[in-house]
Amino acid sequence: MFKLVAVGGKLRGKEFILEQGENVIGRGSDASIVLLVEGVSKKHLKVTVNDETAFVEDLGSSNGTMVNGKIIKRMTIKDGDKIVLPNLILQVVYVLEKKVIVKKKILKSGEQDEDSYDELNQVEPMPASLLGKPIWIFKNKIMPIIYSFNEQYEWSALVGFLLFIFIAINISLTIVPVLTDSRRLLLREVGHRAKQYAAEVDRLNNVYLRDKNLDQIYTGFLESDDAEGVESYKLYDVEGRVYRPMAELNTIVNEPFAVEALRYFKVDKNQDQEVIARDGTKVRVARAIKAHDKNLGRDVVVAIISLTFAPTSLATEAANNSKAYLESLVTSGMVAIIFFGILYYMTIRPLEEMKYQVERVLRGRQKEVESKTMFKELHPLRSTINSVLTRIKELQSAESGEVQSMEEEGPYLRSLEEFLAGAQGPVMILNSEKIIQRINPEAEDLIGLRENSASGQSILDTARDQGFAATVIDLCDQSANNQGCNQKENYEIGGKQISINVTSLIGKDKFAKGFYITFVRND
Repeated sequence: MFKLVAVGGKLRGKEFILEQGENVIGRGSDASIVLLVEGVSKKHLKVTVNDETAFVEDLGSSNGTMVNGKIIKRMTIKDGDKIVLPNLILQVVYVLEKKVIVKKKILKSGEQDEDSYDELNQVEPMPASLLGKPIWIFKNKIMPIIYSFNEQYEWSALVGFLLFIFIAINISLTIVPVLTDSRRLLLREVGHRAKQYAAEVDRLNNVYLRDKNLDQIYTGFLESDDAEGVESYKLYDVEGRVYRPMAELNTIVNEPFAVEALRYFKVDKNQDQEVIARDGTKVRVARAIKAHDKNLGRDVVVAIISLTFAPTSLATEAANNSKAYLESLVTSGMVAIIFFGILYYMTIRPLEEMKYQVERVLRGRQKEVESKTMFKELHPLRSTINSVLTRIKELQSAESGEVQSMEEEGPYLRSLEEFLAGAQGPVMILNSEKIIQRINPEAEDLIGLRENSASGQSILDTARDQGFAATVIDLCDQSANNQGCNQKENYEIGGKQISINVTSLIGKDKFAKGFYITFVRND
């Protein structure tokens, strides 16, 4: 099987599988392999694969096709050949396909199929220790669920979501029970006050109700300012006929709570108890009023008093609880944001450090990848990377027949400075790390950077226009990845269209040692 791997240019790192037969490559949507790269024709070239043989043919492209540095029309290609297109280098890779016949068998209990062995997902046996069991369950039962989510969502978003869930659970388990207990105590106190009002109605009107002397029934204190919190009340007999308030005299109760209380007190064993119902910031209390019946020779229920109690303390308490909950949520959220930021940057810092050091090792600036941060989980990865880098150096040495060492960039930069001395237009020189080395006066006036203040600093840190800095760095990378070829792009500086040209000076070790940047006004 043949495939093309982009080793230079804007698509660097991408792979394209070549199917058996003809593979048309170009920028057009009808091509077999679409390359959205400037300079590539709609149908640029064709690669024909015939089992273990491949042929490349230029399809009359405007910029031509090069293989291993030579312009071609048609030729056979093999593993390792480089196809050069505008702004793109494709390397031919032949993958030897191995067909393995696996004989399946029925596994006995305790046996393992070696073909299905997966070291990463291998589950170790559950430990016998009491502490080890919950850790094993968490690692092998719960975390796979989190891993599955991580395959669909970025880990930073997933950590943020889990942190939010943690805050909600933490508040629910700590703040909410306290607020609930406070509310329960307040409701109990309010219920006692409502029962006292009902008992007072019983005491004042017992005799009048027994004699059915409706004119003498007194409930006026429930309508005065002294009865704080009493929203409404009803005094009615066992038939449901209302005695008080006067506005509802001789009507039949239809309020659900009063009807339920009437039904409740018709049961003898319930007549000495109160009915209490809590509804939000309201408390409803019903009590049976009993009087002695001479005919029956015992006390009987003659009336029922029901109160709807809505004290301001309950509304105040509800508002305070909501405020306390919101304050806890906001405070916890702010702490969680800070904690998330610390966790996020502590996690990516070692990875960024590792990436930077890998580049330094490849450039010969240091021997191996090291770390100043304490992150023991990355030690195996760091060891593997160092082994791979060592192997790469060995392979490079084996191919060249000699031990390769990184060249110093100093002599190359001095050569570029000599070119700058004879330049007729704006010129800037960067070293291999994109650090500013020289800027001639014409370039200073054009881009607004002074050599005496910007020298020795990254162009990203000194350029006022970050878009300009990013464009220059991108062109530097393109040139370095295209064996030093000049890269060009237009950019507007000070209201004028400027052509930025970047050429990298490649050393014997195949790395860019410096970048020569010229600016041409498009008049």
